[in-house]
Amino acid sequence: MTKPESKKSSVAAINATGKCATAASAAEQVNNGSLEPGCPDKSTDIKAGVMKQTSRESLQRRNTECEVYDDGTNTFFWRAHTVTVLFILTCALVYVTLLEETPQDTAYNTKRGIVASILVFLCFGVTQAKDGPFTRPHPAYWRFWLCVTVVYELFLIFILFQTVHDGRQFMKYIDPKLGVALPERDYGGNCLMYDPGNTTDPFHNIWDKMDGFVPAHFLGWYIKTLMIRDWWMCMIISVMFEFLEYSLEHQLPNFSECWWDHWIMDVLLCNGLGIYCGMKTLAWLSMKPYQWQGLWNIPTYKGKIKRIAFQFTPYSWVKFEWKPASTVQRWLAVLGIIFMFLLAELNTFYLKFVLWMPPEHYLVLLRLVFFVNVGGVAMREIYDFMDDPKFHKKLGQQAWLVAAITVTEFLIVVKYDPNTIMLPIPFFIMQCWFLGIVLIFTWTVWRFFFRKSMLNYKYKSQSFIINKNFMNKRCDPVIPSDEIF
Repeated sequence: MTKPESKKSSVAAINATGKCATAASAAEQVNNGSLEPGCPDKSTDIKAGVMKQTSRESLQRRNTECEVYDDGTNTFFWRAHTVTVLFILTCALVYVTLLEETPQDTAYNTKRGIVASILVFLCFGVTQAKDGPFTRPHPAYWRFWLCVTVVYELFLIFILFQTVHDGRQFMKYIDPKLGVALPERDYGGNCLMYDPGNTTDPFHNIWDKMDGFVPAHFLGWYIKTLMIRDWWMCMIISVMFEFLEYSLEHQLPNFSECWWDHWIMDVLLCNGLGIYCGMKTLAWLSMKPYQWQGLWNIPTYKGKIKRIAFQFTPYSWVKFEWKPASTVQRWLAVLGIIFMFLLAELNTFYLKFVLWMPPEHYLVLLRLVFFVNVGGVAMREIYDFMDDPKFHKKLGQQAWLVAAITVTEFLIVVKYDPNTIMLPIPFFIMQCWFLGIVLIFTWTVWRFFFRKSMLNYKYKSQSFIINKNFMNKRCDPVIPSDEIF
């Protein structure tokens, strides 16, 4: 990995070279007589402005990155083992072909062949796929999840091309308990926090809501905060999802929750506490020194144990500064990120509903674990693509796949149960969403078009007056004293 020190020195060299070239060009024009001394040249101003803009962008990018020092130790753990993996894979295939008898069971052989094909693809991807932005605990770990992302997207495409009945019954090949319609749990009903009618336990409504999803909410928002790395975006997504639950409770019964379940247990306690702990972790990661030594170069056992523990922390750290109000492109990009986050959250509930999976099924948990591992990489690639488009000229591979998965999941929901999706939204809810969209559109037009045009006009007017006065003072012809009278 390229160290920030070399990046800084190269940027400084470029800036110094640009300044020297500009100064030399100006001196040459003065000597040739094409530019009068003391009069500014527009081309020089333009070049200087471009160099200042480039220097400002580079400096701003460096200010969000932490210094990294690495002794460059390359042990067996970090070397490529492509030939070793190929040899082991070939031996396994030879054993299956020559020494193992194939069972006379079509369904079993089909499952086994699919699993073997996936494993071979994973072996290829772990050893040969392109590395992403993360390298800890090991680049192979993130290459593995990249290949799992491809496999999951292909599985979704397969489900999308099946009929509704065949797709639901296909889930029985994964778990025979699936493929049966299950009723959704209703979290609404009696919303009294203190029920005087229940003398045994008046707070039974609160205890009924204290299920396994409470720590899952906290842990989920803690991890999402580490992905997004911005308090405002996390809070907006958290509050917006509660509004979505209000708006869509007529479609899914488990969206029907009590008001205190929405705003106290979810937003304030679970989500809010998870975001708070996540921000504290981000502050620690931004202040943590990133100095890496080889394990065998550390003399003490305490240092070795500490080094092993820090292997599961980031190699370097970049502070995310989304700045949505800086340009219209970044504003639309941030809106798109929030939209995709909310769509992925809704897919979690709608996929369970249309594919008849109970909330506690292990496939639901595996999907959440999957997004935990791929979401951080996708957000980093999106941020790099937005913040440094000159270096990152295309969207990262993991971000591309996560976006494709989110859209494919939604298409499965639309195909498998269009009646639920098309249930009419209550009129007053439609009015609220329409008002919100109009306000966002109005603010966007005012902030990035009307206000920008007014500021540009004001700036150009002031600059014209200043430049005119400056030119009159610097470039007035010198009149001899005998011609004054």
